[in-house]
Amino acid sequence: MERQSGQYVNCTTTGETYRAFLPTPLPPEPPLELDGDLLDLLAGANQALGRLDGMAAVLPDTRLFLYQYVRKEAVLSSQIEGTQSSLSDLLLFELDEAPGVPVDDTREVSRYVAAMEHGLRRMREGFPLSLRLLREIHAVLMDGARGSDKTPGEFRRSQVWLGGTRPGNAAFVPPPAERLMDCLDPFEHFLHHDSLPVLMKAGLAHAQFETIHPFLDGNGRLGRLLITLLLCTEGLLAEPLLYLSLYFKLNRTEYYDRLNRIRTHGDWEGWMRFFLRGVRDTAQQAVDSARRLLALFEQDRERIKELGRIAGSCLQLHELLKQRPIVNIGQAAAATGINRTSISRCIGLLEEQGMLRELTGNRRNRLFVYDQYIQVLSEGTEPIR
Repeated sequence: MERQSGQYVNCTTTGETYRAFLPTPLPPEPPLELDGDLLDLLAGANQALGRLDGMAAVLPDTRLFLYQYVRKEAVLSSQIEGTQSSLSDLLLFELDEAPGVPVDDTREVSRYVAAMEHGLRRMREGFPLSLRLLREIHAVLMDGARGSDKTPGEFRRSQVWLGGTRPGNAAFVPPPAERLMDCLDPFEHFLHHDSLPVLMKAGLAHAQFETIHPFLDGNGRLGRLLITLLLCTEGLLAEPLLYLSLYFKLNRTEYYDRLNRIRTHGDWEGWMRFFLRGVRDTAQQAVDSARRLLALFEQDRERIKELGRIAGSCLQLHELLKQRPIVNIGQAAAATGINRTSISRCIGLLEEQGMLRELTGNRRNRLFVYDQYIQVLSEGTEPIR
């Protein structure tokens, strides 16, 4: 069904006329056609989310898994915007050990982690998902961003456009700044809309946010984070374990095409099919990754137990490595309280077992990575070059 999802308004800048798009408030009218295909996808996505939420309940340390998983999402979401940082780069950056790491890119990824944590913390404190909270999250995300015109935490006061060199030849022009609140006020109202399935609401909200494009920069990252924030605040997930950036990264062309067809043809159904497939597949992948990591940890623990008298110290080191997959001898000794000689021996034994790999090739200031752990976490995070 074709429907009007908005209207174009004529605008002028520097003597040139262009058309900017004003989206119609959500939910779509007429309502979405929940036919058999869409209902089946919705059911499948909800079931996959339920399995993911249940997996969180059986993880021995959900916070540990979240710590690394959030960082993987930060890398992927930032890569979509053009950064060249990897997961290993981010972990090295957080250790203040960054030889050869693209520091500016990695700093931007670290701001994404901070922004995500800020939003989740505020929601746990009882603060509603709102325009004010989105501005707060944006301020954290863009703090120290490259360029002096990013206005962290402030809605834009000038026109932006996507593709092209100016609004007149752009692929898409979001609402003009003076009409921004005409779009954002009903958008905030929709965030508290309770007559739609939560996943439908999250998919609609993400697409509408990207169409409004309320900030000068950071809209893509914040719009992707909005999905997870909605699922958590609506109680569909107890922990923020679902992130769609890998799915969007692998399907970038269809992602942008689907968003564009909403604006040109009112094709919300096509967008929701794409979105729900992403939720279903991503949730299942997260469950599979968690199971693989649990199996890896248990397998390595059993191997470590066979190392004799020093096994106790090595098991403490293993617990640290699950939290910090990249360490040096000094950091490991300080974190575990074990003397450097014993830690050095443990690291050597785990290196012999193939669990650890030395990164630097140096004789001093060496860094060791929990190799298979990083390999599982890093799947899909190779930079787009």
